[in-house]
Amino acid sequence: MLELHDAPLAPLTTFRLGGPATRLVTATTDDEVIATVREADAAGTPLLLIGGGSNLVIGDKGFDGTALRIATAGFRLEDGELELAAGEVWTDAVARTVEAGLAGVECLSGIPGSAGATPIQNVGAYGQEVSSTITEVVVYDRRTGETVTVPNADCGFTYRHSRFKAAPDRYVVLRVRFRLEDAGGLSAPLRYAETARALGVEVGDRVPLAAARETVLKLRAGKGMVLDPDDHDTWSAGSFFTNPILSAAEYETFLGRVRDRLGEDVTPPAYPAGDGHTKTSAAWLIDRAGFTKGYGSGPARISTKHTLALTNRGEATTEDLLALAREVVAGVRDAFGVTLVNEPVTVGVGL
Repeated sequence: MLELHDAPLAPLTTFRLGGPATRLVTATTDDEVIATVREADAAGTPLLLIGGGSNLVIGDKGFDGTALRIATAGFRLEDGELELAAGEVWTDAVARTVEAGLAGVECLSGIPGSAGATPIQNVGAYGQEVSSTITEVVVYDRRTGETVTVPNADCGFTYRHSRFKAAPDRYVVLRVRFRLEDAGGLSAPLRYAETARALGVEVGDRVPLAAARETVLKLRAGKGMVLDPDDHDTWSAGSFFTNPILSAAEYETFLGRVRDRLGEDVTPPAYPAGDGHTKTSAAWLIDRAGFTKGYGSGPARISTKHTLALTNRGEATTEDLLALAREVVAGVRDAFGVTLVNEPVTVGVGL
């Protein structure tokens, strides 16, 4: 294990923001991960887990405790069964499954971060979610001190949520296992209209895996959602807010606010979300509340490519970023009565 003290954390995040950690440990095996967690828990030391750093907002004062960077490696693919160590780079792993001719995660290409984060957030994009292919997740349970295997049915997957996200101080993801489909080199049926349009096919159609991956990468890049160190639009956490899910009563009130503000002929995006709930678009809300692409005059601004991404233009502090986030949340609430919820995990700070 590599151990550093008063170690900068900003370079380990896609925002490139945040102060130092009192202690930074980089673990390259599951045993090292578990040993570091046990040591911190036994001593009562605060512990911060870091994977790819693509979903973290760390305060300017940093982290007073042990930051554990999970850099484990392991990719095993056999007969459609995929096992990834938590530290594997997610988008690289997806590329390898496409090269192997297996479908199920190809539309999750280009998503930054590590494999271990995918079940926590139930990572999804362009019509796919990892919950549809994950079979089980191997975790270290800090409460019992044991390593356990959690089957899909017990993971509590919902939109951008899971059992692991609900108890962030209990579970440490070590390995994730998936079941992929051999469809003769074709993708899973396309579920996202934008992807289908870009490929010139219908929703529900299958296309060559490589074509699906390349199309998703182009769509993401056009929105600043593929990491590029020279492009400040990608110095972000991707989508900063989740899409709101509204009850029937909340949705009717929301529609009234839309009519009052934008007119009777404007209909917001709406998608069934189960149990009488409706999901609407956070990006639409932000834009229609007046926060357009490129909004802001300081070092933290909305991306010039996508309204859902808040970005560091190179000289921002975490407080600059949070000030912008709070402004957006307040503006959307005032305009439409909907409170946006941040998707990234905040460390030592909050909205």
